[in-house]
Amino acid sequence: MSNETPDQGVTFKSLLFNENGKFCLPCTLYKSFQYISGTTGKSVTSPAPIQEETISKQSTALSTLPSSDLIPGSRTYVKEDPPDVNKLGSASWTFLHAVAAKYPEKPTPFQQEEMSDFLNIFSHVYPCFWCAKDFEKYIKENAPNVKSQEELSIWMCQAHNKVNKKLGKAQFNCDFWKARWKDGWDEQ
Repeated sequence: MSNETPDQGVTFKSLLFNENGKFCLPCTLYKSFQYISGTTGKSVTSPAPIQEETISKQSTALSTLPSSDLIPGSRTYVKEDPPDVNKLGSASWTFLHAVAAKYPEKPTPFQQEEMSDFLNIFSHVYPCFWCAKDFEKYIKENAPNVKSQEELSIWMCQAHNKVNKKLGKAQFNCDFWKARWKDGWDEQ
């Protein structure tokens, strides 16, 4: 098995394997896994993030779902596929940007050390082996800038943009990190 990280994003109908040669679901699109394994079938995708004004609408919608779309014995939990590389990546970047946006503006040396440790550990435990190795390499080549909230948030944005570039996705203008991840666009 090659130790090379895939150059482009995972494409439909492709499977990736971890360092032990075992199938890596978090590295692969779940639909690709279903297609290749012949287990495609009707599944309910995860709902969009819940806004307060939609809670009552979703409660009504849940009550109209067939029971086959719900977890057995539940009236509220919809069956979801395991997270694939896209879902895991999106959720992880959202989490990391939110952590950076809530980081202290003037962190103590202890807080700086904790954040550096967290990012290093994150790069070791991330479920997608290839993604983890890429992030670990990025951290070694570009040490996390943990001196302030602003510097960490820009570092995180640059790390995310490096991944976006590799995957052929649009890059985000890091000048707008605060509007996107901290204050909201109304402040612009």
